[in-house]
Amino acid sequence: MAVPHYTYLVLKMPSPAGVLALRANLTIAYACEIESLTLVKAIDLSIQMASVVTEAKTVPTKDMEILELEPSHASTKSKEVKEVGLGLDDPSKTMKIGAHLDPK
Repeated sequence: MAVPHYTYLVLKMPSPAGVLALRANLTIAYACEIESLTLVKAIDLSIQMASVVTEAKTVPTKDMEILELEPSHASTKSKEVKEVGLGLDDPSKTMKIGAHLDPK
């Protein structure tokens, strides 16, 4: 029976000549671990993408329309802003109020 010792990256197993110890290279073991984690992330992402594509096919066409937004009215108005303190307790608490606000 083989016994792995992960701290030292040694695999020991019995042999006719005694105990056979196979030693690993720490750099290569680390690179393999990183590569396997990258592969697992890619597989997980592809599974999630497949489920998103399946769900997207069930969405009605009218719900997938992109609506055009009206341009903001605030962009054409003056940029005058007044900063007002909210209280005497903390002077850092302020509020900015525009000079030309939309009546709505």
